Amino acid sequence: MGQDHSHDHVAGANTRMLGWALALTATFLVVEVAGGLYFNSLALLSDAGHMLTDVAALAIALLAIKLGAKPPDDRRSFGYRRVEILAAVFNALMLFAIAIYVFVEAVERFRDPQPVQSWGMMAVAAVGLVVNLIAMRMLAAGKEASFNVKGAYLEVWADMIGSVGVILGAIAIRFTGWTWVDPVVAVLIGLWVLPRTWILLRGTINVLLEGVPDGVDLVEVRAAVKGVSGVAELQRLQVWSISNRDNQAVVHILASPRADIAVLQRGVAEMLHDRFDIAASTVQVEPAPLKA
Repeated sequence: MGQDHSHDHVAGANTRMLGWALALTATFLVVEVAGGLYFNSLALLSDAGHMLTDVAALAIALLAIKLGAKPPDDRRSFGYRRVEILAAVFNALMLFAIAIYVFVEAVERFRDPQPVQSWGMMAVAAVGLVVNLIAMRMLAAGKEASFNVKGAYLEVWADMIGSVGVILGAIAIRFTGWTWVDPVVAVLIGLWVLPRTWILLRGTINVLLEGVPDGVDLVEVRAAVKGVSGVAELQRLQVWSISNRDNQAVVHILASPRADIAVLQRGVAEMLHDRFDIAASTVQVEPAPLKA
């Protein structure tokens, strides 16, 4: 009971931190989009696209904590944990669309350079840097206790790099007059975001296809199950994930003649949990057929 109370307290604290960080980041997203349009800065718009991923990451983390607490029901026996995966897929596809727009617009601006108000660009980016630092401060306390909070923390940290890039670009434009720096910074931010976006999309698709989770070597798991005392034969092994960290497994084994089936079931399940971080496993054990 005390452990449940402690878990509820941590989840509540994380929810509050994520809520404040989400409100702050979403407010600045509107400011940055308006600033990018007003000051004619593609770099600001590109960074706003990345800021949009921060807002999405924070919203997903907040949603995951709230929905993850809902128990399974008669329609959703696994609960609501895959909402996080579906939202992440939408987030990744949206990022690809933003990156394509930025790249196409950057090519046009290389051909026909546009005037950029560097001071306004710098001011908006500087505010963005402050917002990112505040959001990081809010999330730092809970990032070790929650994978969701840690993921949101890393998103905000990456966006801070983008804000620094926009500030440096604005300084370069101000003192050199090289307006082509603006689309260059925009493209660099896009190139910074796209690999992380692809990793996100690849991981979520793997979860939806019920593939083997990242970090789990099925060959190693198979060998470990066979190595448990009392296992005569491994007939079936499937490992998948409900969400990005909720690993599950189904194991069907034949027990050696003198093995205690109940002890063997418990031993295999505990080994999978301790060695491979498999949260839930269904272990089916049958006695091996007697040889004639």
